[in-house]
Amino acid sequence: MGSTRLPGKVMRQVQGVPLIQTLIQRLQLAKSIDQIVLATSTEPVNDSLEVFVSGLGIPVFRGSETDVLDRYYQAAKSYQPKTVIRITGDCPLIDPKLVDLVVEEFNHQKVDYLSTANDCFPDGLDTEVFKFSALEEAHNKATTPHEREHVTPFLKNSTHIKRGEYREKENHSNQRWTVDEPEDFEVVRNILNHFAHRIDFTWQEVLGLYHKSPDLFEANRKILRNDGATIGTGQKLWKRAKRVIPGGNMLLSKRAEMFLPDRWPAYFSRAKGCQVWDLDGNPFTDMCIMGIGTNTLGYGNPVVDEAVQATVSAGNMSTFNCPEEVYLAEKLVELHPWADMVRLARSGGEANAIATRIARAASGKDGVAICGYHGWHDWYLAANLGDEENLAGHLLAGLEPNGVPKALRGTVHPFLYNQLDQLDKIVNQHDIGVIQMEVSRNLGPDGNFLQKVRQLATKNGIVLVFDECTSGFRQTYGGLHKLYCVEPDMAMFGKALGNGYAITAVIGRREVMEAAQTSFISSTFWTERIGPSAALASLKVMNQERSWEQITEMGNYITALWKQMAQRHGLSITTNGLPALTGFTFVSPNSLAYKTLITQEMLKKGYLASTSVYVCTEHTKEVVDQYIENLDPIWAKIKECEEGLAVESLLEGPICHAGFKRLN
Repeated sequence: MGSTRLPGKVMRQVQGVPLIQTLIQRLQLAKSIDQIVLATSTEPVNDSLEVFVSGLGIPVFRGSETDVLDRYYQAAKSYQPKTVIRITGDCPLIDPKLVDLVVEEFNHQKVDYLSTANDCFPDGLDTEVFKFSALEEAHNKATTPHEREHVTPFLKNSTHIKRGEYREKENHSNQRWTVDEPEDFEVVRNILNHFAHRIDFTWQEVLGLYHKSPDLFEANRKILRNDGATIGTGQKLWKRAKRVIPGGNMLLSKRAEMFLPDRWPAYFSRAKGCQVWDLDGNPFTDMCIMGIGTNTLGYGNPVVDEAVQATVSAGNMSTFNCPEEVYLAEKLVELHPWADMVRLARSGGEANAIATRIARAASGKDGVAICGYHGWHDWYLAANLGDEENLAGHLLAGLEPNGVPKALRGTVHPFLYNQLDQLDKIVNQHDIGVIQMEVSRNLGPDGNFLQKVRQLATKNGIVLVFDECTSGFRQTYGGLHKLYCVEPDMAMFGKALGNGYAITAVIGRREVMEAAQTSFISSTFWTERIGPSAALASLKVMNQERSWEQITEMGNYITALWKQMAQRHGLSITTNGLPALTGFTFVSPNSLAYKTLITQEMLKKGYLASTSVYVCTEHTKEVVDQYIENLDPIWAKIKECEEGLAVESLLEGPICHAGFKRLN
């Protein structure tokens, strides 16, 4: 009942009959079966299943959710059978005559274990027969999680077990009659509806139906056989998510396709330090994007979490305002003496939208010149109205602004970093009231670029806004602009500000920020208490540990090791990003495939890894050195690919998707 991909699947009904009842009724027609026992887990989700099946007169045994081998053994043990027949609960079209033939062949071959051959029969007719003594041996000797979870792998692989197969002359393994996915249920429902209230139809009759009406079987044609046994719980849930969530999740950068399509664990059960555990309990060292750069102090920093827990205990929301928003605003102004006022939000996109609204209100002009990535809101994507490639250098190539009002065309104008002539041209040709830009996304400023932007803005009465949602608190205690001694009129902070808790801030000069009162900028959940509490605690820890110095030093160390490794293997790479947001790219037409290969192979070694490392204070030298040690042989293999080995032959799935651009 707790299926990850299709919850409650065994109780789904066709013509008012649950699939588990159909399966049991068909099995009761088999002459070789003396006793049917349903073995399910003790999870509460299976309570209704037990009640229903018991009502059919079938005994139910309940055991471990994860150690299915133990559940199976204990279910059979009380009956002391000589022979056990294993049928999975998601195969309602199991053929009782086929079961009898498999048992007959098992007795004839005098083996310990015999099953239908996967390369002969449709998926959904799987029948396994084995001696109880063999099951007992497996129960006592099987040790790996895979052997314990899937019941029979030990029997299939042990050298002590004598095995056999029941085969069919023709290959029908391309047929899928099991129920693991919603598409599977559609096919099985079509079949059962065709045979109406007949319960004794054979698998050959179903095959005949396929040849006569193949359209009834079309829904699940693209699903691979035994896919559920080869992928983890997280990837199963990801498939399920894409059915009910457009794109699969809420953030493009966290989609499985951005890392390792078809094999990325996708979901976490817990995180601590620089480690993440997937839904199957497997630990991974995160040498990747650390919560998309939110956790510079590592996952679950005890000081920050303690502050949040105290807030939860005291109450997160009320009719009154939370005092922490005042304390946080004062702290941010203290860190940035040029600023006088603050507005708080909970996401970077919100902060950018707030800043744009205020800056437009203060300048009295609609035109905005942008450089970098500033979120998903209409004001930003309006840059692609009329030319969907305007943001190609800033965001993603080919991004269509569907849903953005066409009336916003001509209000936003992109320019490239360090290209002052582009910005100057935009200011001269358009009525620009706001310059909104990242202080640095990849390379640093050339030739006093930022100072010249400041001068241009001041000369033309333009509000200069620095987007520090990503860069803030990584190289300085505050905004990156402090490093370059350039003061904007407004700045935004996010990501690192709350160490994983939702909080962003817009700070600015009083004469600009007061313009917020001439517009309407307001949101219920900007007043909750967790975000400001987390930010205050994070700022305290940052200051005590001087975290920005730690992560900058470690980021430079990682970058240097990449360069050394590239030289050692004769590979050409470019490095990019702030030191604490360091990344590399192979100079090769196969760079995206190499990125996929790194993720694939490092995942096997217990690492979340790609071509970027967002550094946190938990990334110690020991952690980094072990990461490089595990990465080195993969780069050696990439060198072989550069010399002629086909990288596709090493990949176990599709190549990952391209991510956000790094600005030059």
